[in-house]
Amino acid sequence: MTQPREAGYGLPAQLLHWLMAGLIAAQYAVGELMPHIGGRTPYEGLVAAHIVLGGVILGVIAAQAAWRLTHPVAQLDGLPAWQRTVARATHGALYGLTAVVTILGWAAASFRGWTVPLLGVIPLPALAAKGTPWAHEAGDVHVVLVYVMAGVIALHAGAALFHHFIQRDGVLKRMLPFAGR
Repeated sequence: MTQPREAGYGLPAQLLHWLMAGLIAAQYAVGELMPHIGGRTPYEGLVAAHIVLGGVILGVIAAQAAWRLTHPVAQLDGLPAWQRTVARATHGALYGLTAVVTILGWAAASFRGWTVPLLGVIPLPALAAKGTPWAHEAGDVHVVLVYVMAGVIALHAGAALFHHFIQRDGVLKRMLPFAGR
């Protein structure tokens, strides 16, 4: 039996969305400010913060995906079919890229023998043994996909602002906690 679709996003979905947005923004900032990770880079400072944030993002994306799967939300009536298609594809890409980028970062941390703490506290098992070549390559793919993800985030945010300021159709208000509807 299919779960009925809600008319709008509830407070849990809104809070998870904005928590994830803040975490990803923080992760981008830390990633830009931290030193390049090389063969002798220690697990400390901004490098450690980047890995801990990744573990928090991993936990939040799992919660966010579980909530969205159990509380589906209908798209607004009146949106053109192409906008519905792009919205579905963009949301899928955001969930997928967030998960894949985080898991690739976890693999890259495993290559170095570093532990990733889920939600910042629960040590996760290594995805690969220390020094495993594919886990090293995972770090390179992680870096490339971070830029792809930035583009999808820009598309997502730009579309929300377009709907709010140009279309004035309430799309953005559905994700704003406590916004008048």
